[in-house]
Amino acid sequence: MKFCSQCASPVEHRIPEGDNRLRFVCPQCQTIHNQNPRIIAGCLPVWGEQVLLCRRAIEPRRGFWTLPAGFMENGETLEQAAARETLEEACARVHGMQLYTLFDLPHINQVYMLFRAELADLDFAAGEESLEVRLFDEQQIPWSELAFPTIGRTLECYFADRATQHFPVRNEPLAALRAHHKKA
Repeated sequence: MKFCSQCASPVEHRIPEGDNRLRFVCPQCQTIHNQNPRIIAGCLPVWGEQVLLCRRAIEPRRGFWTLPAGFMENGETLEQAAARETLEEACARVHGMQLYTLFDLPHINQVYMLFRAELADLDFAAGEESLEVRLFDEQQIPWSELAFPTIGRTLECYFADRATQHFPVRNEPLAALRAHHKKA
């Protein structure tokens, strides 16, 4: 950041009084510009024994498979963001959304929050950010072609939890994701 979004003056990078972190501060109007983690909201859409995956049409990881997910927008709830991303990427509608996995990724300033949900119907298609969208049985999941460790770990948890029909909210440390990423 070079200029204040409030008054357009050049900003300084310093620790404001009463704080303990470097922030962009406008010496002219005194606005403190916080930069906080971005929330990724997404969905694990289920139809019977199958899950819906999207092949990414955009970078990063173009051509790799993922669950429909993306950045939460201002003015929407987490659940609305996950449903919107599912509609945008897979042209799919979901219901019965339940928060399922939470992953903190401080090294890239992101927090992933993924919901389990039922597909409303089989009316889905590739949205603008997807090359293709398909339902997969567990044994068909393209594990080595998954876009992100958060997606692989969510799917691993889902298939393990499905056996017992107990789906706790999972908030796992970054180490679990790194271990999964090394396997893939």
